Amino acid sequence: MSGAAAAEALFWAGALFILYTWFGYPLLMAGWARARPRPVRRGRGHQPTMTAVVAARNEAAGIAARARNLLEQDYPTELLDIVLVSDGSTDATAEIIQALAAAEPRVRAIVLPENVGKAAALNAAVEQARGEVLLFADARQRFERNVAAMLAENFADPAVGSATGELMIERGGGVAEQVGLYWRYEKWIRRNEAASGSMLGATGAIYAMRRELWRPLERGALLDDFLAPMRAVLAGARAVFDERAIAWDRPSERSEQEFRRKLRTLAGNYQAFALEPGLLLPWRNPTWLRVWSHKVFRLLAPYGLVLVFGGALFAPGGFCGALAVLQGVFYGLGLAGIAAERRGRPVRSRVVRLAATFIVLHAAAVGGLWVWLRGGSAAGLWRKAYQENEG
Repeated sequence: MSGAAAAEALFWAGALFILYTWFGYPLLMAGWARARPRPVRRGRGHQPTMTAVVAARNEAAGIAARARNLLEQDYPTELLDIVLVSDGSTDATAEIIQALAAAEPRVRAIVLPENVGKAAALNAAVEQARGEVLLFADARQRFERNVAAMLAENFADPAVGSATGELMIERGGGVAEQVGLYWRYEKWIRRNEAASGSMLGATGAIYAMRRELWRPLERGALLDDFLAPMRAVLAGARAVFDERAIAWDRPSERSEQEFRRKLRTLAGNYQAFALEPGLLLPWRNPTWLRVWSHKVFRLLAPYGLVLVFGGALFAPGGFCGALAVLQGVFYGLGLAGIAAERRGRPVRSRVVRLAATFIVLHAAAVGGLWVWLRGGSAAGLWRKAYQENEG
């Protein structure tokens, strides 16, 4: 095979891979959900006992409001209790949650003297959970009042192991607008996955799962919202989506903030497959095709883009050459947008913001592999995760 023919083959291999990853698989899930729907048999008014869990580090500014938000849920008070964990906080978080526990019988406080990471903090909280259902929440977000009630109804269906709600991103400018667009795309995929069987994991800021299906997380595990629900899926349960249960979050204001979030998430995906390799095996995981298409192929997408760009540069013909030029311009605009943002200059062009976000997402996939291979950085990433709202 000549060099030009090899370049053209690489171009088309990369292009087909990228098209399947970003467009083909989502359309496959949409068709699957329409052709073979599996509705959840929700029980109206189903109210199991429930324990809300929040692990926090240095969240003194907002932890009291977060606890009030959970206490004000439209759910019978005798059926909902709360466990708050301070994970080695160096501010007043520990004192605040202890005062809350002293004033409110439904609140229990766990103060960990050292920072052990979110996974270990959650394990400590679950050990003290009384509810049949665990409701996981982060310190930053805010729940609508019906979240506990809506998620609880899903557990009337004995096949359901976990249920996640909908995370809504408040409006913002800059990279936030494009991240919001990406998040809507991602939620559309998850909704169709759940409608046709199981979604992959949960949204960490708002999900619930059966207490009996919880397995203690390895210390330093980065993605409780992926590992815990997917271990329930391996046990034969479904992970479903309930758009009626809504949490609100603030958007990323800068590309570097979004890059840090995605870096943690994608490093966590590599780690999760190392901790639970059965997720990749067809004879172990009924959702293996979804895991490969949605998770693994996303991690490999940057290398597919390299094939597309490199192949287009060296393949014969004006079509590939034009695509190489267009890619170069697109990447150049994205890098210029990131550079402008770092200098504090507003980026008004939607195309430039989209290109910047595209680069951030794919760079995080490459960086996530590097972080995971280096090892030993889970605690640092979780310190960032606890404090993302600090900018």
